[in-house]
Amino acid sequence: MPTRPSTTSTASAPTATRRYRSDEERWAAVTSRDRQADGRFLFAVLTTGVYCRPGCPSRLPRRENVRFHESATAAEQAGFRPCKRCRPNGASRDQKQQALVAKACRLIEAAAEAPDLATLANAVGVSRYHFHRLFKAIVGTTPAAYARAVRAQRVRDALPRSATTTAAIHDAGASSNGRFYAQAEKQLGMTPAAYRRGAPDLNIRHATGNSSLGAMLVAATDQGICAILLGDDPQALLRDLQQRFPRAQLSAGDRAFGRWVAQVVALVDAPAIGLALPLDIRGTAFQQRVWQALRDIPCGGTTHYSELAARLGLAKNSARAVAQAIAANPLAVAIPCHRVIRRDGTLAGYRWGIARKQALLDRETKRKRS
Repeated sequence: MPTRPSTTSTASAPTATRRYRSDEERWAAVTSRDRQADGRFLFAVLTTGVYCRPGCPSRLPRRENVRFHESATAAEQAGFRPCKRCRPNGASRDQKQQALVAKACRLIEAAAEAPDLATLANAVGVSRYHFHRLFKAIVGTTPAAYARAVRAQRVRDALPRSATTTAAIHDAGASSNGRFYAQAEKQLGMTPAAYRRGAPDLNIRHATGNSSLGAMLVAATDQGICAILLGDDPQALLRDLQQRFPRAQLSAGDRAFGRWVAQVVALVDAPAIGLALPLDIRGTAFQQRVWQALRDIPCGGTTHYSELAARLGLAKNSARAVAQAIAANPLAVAIPCHRVIRRDGTLAGYRWGIARKQALLDRETKRKRS
């Protein structure tokens, strides 16, 4: 995977939400053939009667002959016809590429054994080289690594209900026991046998505190905090923790652990102080890259999914994969997934509730201004 670049935050109202609003900004996008503007608006040319995407490679028209429209429907109602070169009334190139990669992902997920690169490329109708490059740009990993992750997930699902670890590996369709065992602890966070038994050797301390956002459950292994859960019902939060670690040894935290909980609760009201506690972050390599990028966003800053993908060196249409990794974040506030919003500045879904997301952003913005 590419090295994660250093990141800087946007302002609390991202620049992207203010782009392409004026005709001057739109014309600048057309003259530079800015593909990032595709899908944001269309331009029509009076002398040809044709409308195009901003990134259309056709000859640049004169500014006085250009009119801008919000949609293909609006352009056609004004009497313009779609450009045959950029096809502005159809799916964009990014949308087509994303659909192509999604099809490949479904093929990998449905196959008993991982299809090879040539099979996948032929199935979606592109060359092996182009497919490999496109898949990695959108998903953030290679097709082979994605297939390994799918097999690992199958093993994780099969281990608790299988009589033996070998049976679980076989049921999941893994072709080699030895190869799986070599990667097992990295993929599962523990030995396969321990995972099959529900992590009985894992000791997790936990405690629930009251924050300004409601109940907050904090849980930690010997390595550090492994879960920060928000909600209205402390018992529901405990059930959530038990489902994550069904046979781990859960125990109430002592007074010293209570000080950890107090620090996490304080982080909600004073996010600028940060959290000087160890974290036991468990997730795939891709998830951990995304989560680290979230932690690099300073208090009071926000970003959007496509921008975060770009910071990670991914294609802008890999935003869905980034969003899925964000949704899997088990450490509320400590890994600040609430700082990711939609491109237009509105709030996207938040695992702990939109109202809590808004409250966190409001207080961070207020403290940044003070």
